[in-house]
Amino acid sequence: MEENGFKKERIRLGKRIMYLRNQCINKDTGKPMSQEELGLRTGFAKNHIGKIERGQTNPKIETLFAIAKELGVDIKELFN
Repeated sequence: MEENGFKKERIRLGKRIMYLRNQCINKDTGKPMSQEELGLRTGFAKNHIGKIERGQTNPKIETLFAIAKELGVDIKELFN
């Protein structure tokens, strides 16, 4: 039971990160920030960003701080 609730929270976190990433518009292309771009900016692989967004992995707090910084939000915003 606990594990299922934790998985739901990981998925919710991932969806929030994806939403915030899509709100960041690349000035050069006029398109939302891609997983690849977020990965390059944070130093993480594109597939790692994808796993976080799908709720398939437990990101470290350092990872969440790096993502929040590149998305231009306070880390609290990842959990709202």
